[in-house]
Amino acid sequence: MSLTTDFNDYRQRMNERVLSYDNKVIKRFFNLDTNTYAAGAIDVKTKEMLGLACSLVLRCDDCVKYHLGKCHDEGLTDDEVFEVFSIANLIGGSIVIPHFRRAVEYWEVLRAEAALAGPAGHQPASRPPHEH
Repeated sequence: MSLTTDFNDYRQRMNERVLSYDNKVIKRFFNLDTNTYAAGAIDVKTKEMLGLACSLVLRCDDCVKYHLGKCHDEGLTDDEVFEVFSIANLIGGSIVIPHFRRAVEYWEVLRAEAALAGPAGHQPASRPPHEH
């Protein structure tokens, strides 16, 4: 398996378990989160960049991975991602740097896996519940 596959498989499996408890408040929260990142007055690409910056500042590595995956699906370039990284480091300060390092590693894995998959390898996945 790979870093991205392991992360996505675990996330999906645990989200299914969480939702299997059928807690109304949790389901509504997950739904609110999903709907927040849907296209609206702000496009999905911009929303994912905002989510990435906020996740770095809040130092949530799982959230960073999730939003990097979505940014990749939205076709962000290295330059765009590094501008988001720059904003997050500026706002969050030096405490963000360890999370930034892991973000760069995950971004490079996403890019390498897409390159290995070829032109068909970069297809946005359907948007599952967004919950981090």
